[in-house]
Amino acid sequence: MSSNLLGEEIQDILRESIEATDDELLFVDPSADAVEALIELGTEFEGDLPTVKVLADERMLKDVMDDFLVASNAADLVEAGSLELRNLDEDTDNALLVTEDRTVAIVTAGDAVAGLATDDEEFVALAHENYSDRFEAAGTYNLRTPAITRVRETMEADIGEQSRADFDTVLSSLETARGDGDGLDEVTISLLVAAKNDVLLYDISKWGEDVGIASKATFSRTKTRLEELGLIDTEKVPIDVGRPRLRLKLGDERLHGADAEELASVAQSMIAG
Repeated sequence: MSSNLLGEEIQDILRESIEATDDELLFVDPSADAVEALIELGTEFEGDLPTVKVLADERMLKDVMDDFLVASNAADLVEAGSLELRNLDEDTDNALLVTEDRTVAIVTAGDAVAGLATDDEEFVALAHENYSDRFEAAGTYNLRTPAITRVRETMEADIGEQSRADFDTVLSSLETARGDGDGLDEVTISLLVAAKNDVLLYDISKWGEDVGIASKATFSRTKTRLEELGLIDTEKVPIDVGRPRLRLKLGDERLHGADAEELASVAQSMIAG
């Protein structure tokens, strides 16, 4: 069995393995960092991306996918048929990249990462058969986050081109977008962008529910929290029949003076107190 060292970063190992694969690649028991690296690489990859079948710990996947930036890009790859996520029933000794021609073990030593590869026909055939069978028998990971492409397209159609542009700008200024109650999650970002563009609460919450970001009730609760913190104000807009609707406005003067690039950092500092 021959082996060789591949790269020094997980991105290097993943890229080399993807570029060497024509059909599909099995990624078994990856770390959270490796899943994030894979999704980033898949999003930026130029050319035809093979199908990457990920067999991973469900709790780890849930934690990774709590970040809207990661999950929405993953959903794009899933919809394109380039990514499949399934739940691993038990750990393996090493994370593995498996194709019909080669098996690569991902080995970590402190901050260093390397790939040890073998093309031994008997071993590779056994590994491919074993993990292909395990993948087919595994339950599909339920990724509930909508694809970022669909989010952008529907926001532009339903809310407006400027809101879509501001939404993209805010997302690009963030390292993570997690719904952990302390930072800016996708609902908070949507509401802030809506307030910047004087959008009705009804319109942004209906769009958010329709596209699959969150329920109208979640949008309403988050609006109330942001209102209490002074980030958002509302004004009543009469309608022909029924109760007046609420138009969202930015609250604090610091937000009024912030462009879309600065909106996230100002809002985060206000939320943090």
